[in-house]
Amino acid sequence: MTTAFAFRLKATDGAARLGEIETPRGRIRTPAFMPVGTAGTVKAMMPESVAATGADILLGNTYHLMLRPTAERVAALGGLHRFMNWDRPILTDSGGFQVMSLAELRKLTETGVTFRSHIDGARHELTPERSMEIQRLLGSDIVMAFDECPALPASRERIAESMRLSMRWAARSKEAFGDRPGHALFGIQQGGLERDLREESAAALRAIGFDGYAVGGLAVGEGQEAMFGVLDHAPAMLPEDRPRYLMGVGKPDDIVGAVKRGIDMMDCVLPTRSGRTGQVFTRRGVVNIKNARHQDDPRPIDEDCGCPACRDYSRAYLHHLFRAGEILSAMLLTWHNLRYYQDLMQGMRDAIADGTFAAWEARFHAARAEGDIPPL
Repeated sequence: MTTAFAFRLKATDGAARLGEIETPRGRIRTPAFMPVGTAGTVKAMMPESVAATGADILLGNTYHLMLRPTAERVAALGGLHRFMNWDRPILTDSGGFQVMSLAELRKLTETGVTFRSHIDGARHELTPERSMEIQRLLGSDIVMAFDECPALPASRERIAESMRLSMRWAARSKEAFGDRPGHALFGIQQGGLERDLREESAAALRAIGFDGYAVGGLAVGEGQEAMFGVLDHAPAMLPEDRPRYLMGVGKPDDIVGAVKRGIDMMDCVLPTRSGRTGQVFTRRGVVNIKNARHQDDPRPIDEDCGCPACRDYSRAYLHHLFRAGEILSAMLLTWHNLRYYQDLMQGMRDAIADGTFAAWEARFHAARAEGDIPPL
């Protein structure tokens, strides 16, 4: 087993990049989509089922796991990989976004953030040093630096102040992370929609030095056009020989647009959350299985998909399961969505390797414009 963390850029097509990350727990093919296992599980999925969709890596969450069951308990039970029975790589985010979006009575200082748990109201403090400690206890393969992520829209002054605080926290995260062979630490670029602030942030991160770099502070209410506007320049500010990770994205067309602009890694709760609410993704767009038009439809969700939901069951049956409130509905629809996302990533990897990404992208958008075809 190798003890190194390494990124190899294998091909480019425009700004789109084909690569591979080597970790002690296995290879991550990029562009990569990471299913979200917030609290030590990908909802409605067994770990082996997630692996069967084609996922090379999962995301776990510092904030949620520190509250329940606690990082110390996970460590005592052998670490997060053993705890959740996932032997492939895990990336853990730092908890900064969840503190902003979920925690109660949040107080921000130079030291860190104090807050009350959204679960039981207990008081906690999260600092760069504590975030690194939690992620070490969890045993994650890729650790995220602790940052502060303001919601958009926000004033330029607020964004600049937050970004500079995050850069100081990034330096403290790097020091607290220490020397951990086989584990990687990613810095997070901030700066909102402001190009000069993004450049300032990238320069600060490059000076500190990280194993990978994330584009943070997007997918927080700014809309796709504004997000793509930032991605037109932000990834190129980061080192070419390191992975580039766009946090919290997204819808299929968001993902395609991000890869087109040079992003290597993404995560989002959308495919799993949508599966639990009856929304499934296909090559021709979104299908709402709860709609009455599917109740007598013998076709699969997507005839080109090889997941169990499409291979073994009809739209009519899946409609029935959802309407009946059966747990199997969430399991099958989530499996399909995760398989769709992984097939999407594989399609882009193949297109970049062949130098045909523009043609692939055109077919992707054309199929979605055609829409779901109703039964005859």
